[in-house]
Formats: sequence, structure tokens, C-alpha cells
Amino acid sequence: MTPSVMDHQALKNLVKRGEGSHLEFKLKTNHPEKIIRGVVAFANTNGGTMLIGVGDDKTIPGLKYADEDEYLLVRAIHKYCFPRISYTIERVQLYDEREVLVIRVPPSLNKPHYIIPDPQEPDNKKAYVRVADKSVQASREVREILKGEQAARDIRFNYGEKERKLMQHLGEHNSITVDLFASIAGISRKIASRTLVLLVLANVLEIHPNEVVDQYTTRPVS
Repeated sequence: MTPSVMDHQALKNLVKRGEGSHLEFKLKTNHPEKIIRGVVAFANTNGGTMLIGVGDDKTIPGLKYADEDEYLLVRAIHKYCFPRISYTIERVQLYDEREVLVIRVPPSLNKPHYIIPDPQEPDNKKAYVRVADKSVQASREVREILKGEQAARDIRFNYGEKERKLMQHLGEHNSITVDLFASIAGISRKIASRTLVLLVLANVLEIHPNEVVDQYTTRPVS
């Protein structure tokens, strides 16, 4: 645990902002799997802070046994998250000897991170990303994009018939999905997926992860 750099007033000011893409509240640690989901999502996206002992309604009851809660969380993060995630934990003392745990997770340079619920089944793993105030399970395409972003290489692609149909659709509609692109272009889902991933990595398209189905849009010209 690192020494606290946040006092009670700074904590209250942070809580007032409400949950968002960089901030999440959890009242208790009785469901550590939900907390580590948020930790993984922050690491896979743009980083963030998790406050344990804070309610969704912005109340701050704190934790009575912060030692035990911190032990549970540290054990869960180390046991179930792969690759290892960088984070810090500090505590903010409240007036009545209760405490709030503050977990800070920087954006990772080693994406994607996964939760592996059972070490005996390493293939049964799930990645999460942060979308607004939710931790959303990452699709195969999102995971491929996270890997490709870390490779930081120049992406080249051929502008052929399928790309022409894609851009024509996006010129007439706001967004497209992998399955719709496959249908419009008359190609397999695998090729549609690979093409969209490539175009995101080439900064032509943007992906908008969603729990149901990801959407792709053209990247605005800056």
C-alpha cells in the first residue's frame, strides 16, 4: 500500500464528479470479480481510479475492515489477471475510523489484459474495456486492435472492392458492424473482421465497443 496522497475533502470532491470512463465506485468487496473486471478495463483503456467504500448514490460509508478488503483485492488481482497489471492502492481515512480504498490503474503498455477465472483453463479468458461508466467485455476485434496498437507499426492496406462498398455504406449511414459489412461486401465474417481491424489500426475507422455488438464509424478529420 502506498501512503495516501488524498484526504477526505479531496475524496468528496472526486466522488461528486460521479462515475465515468476514468472513475468507478464499489460499496464493498464481497464481489471481487466485479472489481477486477474494472481494474482490467482501466488497464486496457485509458486508466482510471476505483473507489471501494463508495456507493453508486455518491454516499461514502467507507469500509470497516479495510485491511481484510485490501488483502482480498490484492490476492484477486494477482491470481486472476494476466498479464500482471500495474496499480497502486492507498487508503483515505474517514472521520469514524472507517476507510476508503483507492485503486489507481494507469493505462497499460502490455495490452490486452485478461481475467482467467480458472488457471487450469487458460483459454477461458475474458478481456474488458471501459466504455463510459461501464466495463464492457471486449470482442475478438477489440482484442486484436489492442494487440495491434501495442505493436506500433505502420499499417498498410489495399483499397479494393470491399473497402469501396464499406466506405460507400459509411457515407450513407452512421456506422457499420462486422456482420453487416460481411453481408454488404459478400465476404466471410473472418475477412470482414480482419479488414475492419486493419482500418481501425490505420486510423481510417473508429471502433465503438459495445456489450451487444461493436459499431464502426469513420474517423473524424482533425
